[in-house]
Amino acid sequence: MSAVRETGTYLDRILAQTAIDMDARRKHTSVDVLRERAGHAPAPADVRAALRRDTIAIIAEIKKASPSKGTFPVEIDPAKVAREYIEGGVAAISCLTDEPFFKGSLADLEAVTGVASAVNAPVPVLRKDFVIDTYQIDEARACGASLVLLIVAALDDRELRDYREYAEALGMAALVEIHDAEESRRAVASGANLIGINNRNLRTFEVDLANTERLAPDLPDEAIVVGESGIFTFDHVARLAGAGIDAVLVGESLILQDDRARAVRDIAGVPRVR
Repeated sequence: MSAVRETGTYLDRILAQTAIDMDARRKHTSVDVLRERAGHAPAPADVRAALRRDTIAIIAEIKKASPSKGTFPVEIDPAKVAREYIEGGVAAISCLTDEPFFKGSLADLEAVTGVASAVNAPVPVLRKDFVIDTYQIDEARACGASLVLLIVAALDDRELRDYREYAEALGMAALVEIHDAEESRRAVASGANLIGINNRNLRTFEVDLANTERLAPDLPDEAIVVGESGIFTFDHVARLAGAGIDAVLVGESLILQDDRARAVRDIAGVPRVR
């Protein structure tokens, strides 16, 4: 089984299951097959161009459940939700592919990238999962994703750099996620230039927008900075804009709405400060 890094948090349980599930998939689908599929997948969209705009870019997330909330009480058709998000003007879409804890799948990702690549200006799609091996990056590209999530807490320094460079070699980008100042230092040292600040404490599950306010000002000017978790309103986006972020990743507050396109528009339009 693939080796995983222990964090001393709930994340360890997810990473252990991720390794089991990935090894099972690898027995059935080789890297060579994934790379052949990638040749027929939608080309990666330009992530930096999508997220660098005059207003705070909205990355809207498609997820069906979470460890803290369980299965959401709404019917979620990933392709339909993607169309609603795009109608609302999102800069990018995040799609959960973890099945045991978030009820997602690679089929969901393919459905979303199919929609996102068919519009006049293709919308980047993030494969949001717990990457612990380049195999998962190949899967993401084979499904048409434009970027992958790399969680600093889950990876060592060599993996952080190697996985980002591997994704970039495939024409993709990597959103490198941090939770604290030490992880921020490691992300920057790894060469990351797209950095997400998660406001959720991995040990307590508490969410505090002040985490982004603490960490964002110390990140390099050239980095694209994304605020993640706990963002529900226009005022929340405006608050984080003051810390110098470029984008927000928003999930639960959008996926639960009846009119998702309007919900996106309701939090959009906040001027980018830096």
